[in-house]
Amino acid sequence: MVRSEAQGRLPGIAPVSVIDIGSNSVRVVIYEGLSRASTVLFNEKVLCGLGKGLGSNGRMDDEAVERALAALKRFRALSIQARAGEVYVLATAAAREASNGPEFIRAVEQILGQKPQVLSGEEEARYSALGVISGFHDVDGIAGDLGGGSLELIDIRGKEFGRGITLPLGGLRLSESSGNSVSKARTFARKHVNTARFLEQGAGRTFYAVGGTWRNIAKLHMEITKYPLHMMQGYEMPLDEMQKFLDDVIAAKDSKDPAWQAVSKSRRLLLPFGAVAMQEVLSVMKPAKVTFSAQGVREGYLYSLLPQEERDSDPLLVAADQLAILRARSPEHARELADWTGRMVAVFGISETEEESRYRQAACLLADISWRAHPDYRAMQALNVIAHSSFVGITHAGRAYLALANYYRFEGLSDDGATGQLATIATPRLLDLAKLLGGLLRVVYLFSASMPGIVNNLSFRPSADPDLDLEFVVPPAYRDFEGERLEGRLQQLAKLTGKRLAFRFE
Repeated sequence: MVRSEAQGRLPGIAPVSVIDIGSNSVRVVIYEGLSRASTVLFNEKVLCGLGKGLGSNGRMDDEAVERALAALKRFRALSIQARAGEVYVLATAAAREASNGPEFIRAVEQILGQKPQVLSGEEEARYSALGVISGFHDVDGIAGDLGGGSLELIDIRGKEFGRGITLPLGGLRLSESSGNSVSKARTFARKHVNTARFLEQGAGRTFYAVGGTWRNIAKLHMEITKYPLHMMQGYEMPLDEMQKFLDDVIAAKDSKDPAWQAVSKSRRLLLPFGAVAMQEVLSVMKPAKVTFSAQGVREGYLYSLLPQEERDSDPLLVAADQLAILRARSPEHARELADWTGRMVAVFGISETEEESRYRQAACLLADISWRAHPDYRAMQALNVIAHSSFVGITHAGRAYLALANYYRFEGLSDDGATGQLATIATPRLLDLAKLLGGLLRVVYLFSASMPGIVNNLSFRPSADPDLDLEFVVPPAYRDFEGERLEGRLQQLAKLTGKRLAFRFE
């Protein structure tokens, strides 16, 4: 019997669509479902420039309005085609502030069959804060969301945040109000940023940069520096390096470099003004670093709809478990590995931080997702899928750890051309931990055959034999697993850790 349901989709959830009517872009994002770790099914935007002219005459540009309404017709059709169970429509600064905003909202309602939620500046800041909270583990800093018409700023500690403010410093508005003069834009931005006195409370913490213009600044930096992982979420730069690069963006230094072509022409025109806005914020705040967020108002809005229990769950572990459900031979076995390796690394004298523990558990949940690939390519597929998956709640160094641990699990415990670039992203500590985890998995997989029920019956323990450090204890029921390949894997782990290891078949 042939089944027609898609087996690559999570069961029990229906797609949800978010239509975001911004001052610069109008976008539809259709998610697999309302989840702590939602995957995007479809994503499309049109750079309409609704905020064009808003700073000079208080109206949305007529041509931009027509383009936006045409895009909304298409977005409605796409949402229906994707079988979206719910469609949420959000509108921000341009629709909120323009004199022709009410007329525009009525036209939107007629097309979409529902009235959009026109967010206040404070609501924009709140949902932006929730977007950052949904995308990072243990947030501590100030989030800034730069749109086309406004900049929202809000202080976040953990899952708590203050009252946000909105400033008229969106990229389009800043360029128009200054007559496309960067120096005038700086004066205008400085005047408004200096009213946000709470920025000084961000000294030494993190500035979370949200919004398309700022993400394109990060994208440009990745291209120019040939950064090996083109993943916006969690990309970070120290303050001094960020400020220097913003100077280069404003001066359009090296603008003939092909790297600049990675940014669309319409976005390129706004980069200097986005750079000025960020510089002024950073000058007052003085954070330790800038981290870029791909999670913003849309994701924050969906996060706000989740039950508290789901909001409190770890998005990285949720996403890794979902991939295990979709791709592993046995998700139960993957969960056993996450539990077992936590006990075993301690026997090897490793005391994990909370972050390291989260990463190890996620790596174990992902350890079997490439089993359908040809054996010669399982390592590369695991590395590529994990490194490039849309995980949140993880740093780039952590992402490299997850990918490398699973590469080592298939390919061996030494680095080669495939691991070189990612290894430069991981910290030396995470690189060592990735190899240890890879070594442990290489041994234990030869017992489990990727099936549950055996792993938790095996263990390393200190040895009473003066010629050994640790022995791998195997119960009598598993005596038949003994073999040359198993011994070879154990001695690879011994060489890696510098410990004398042996099997103890009881």
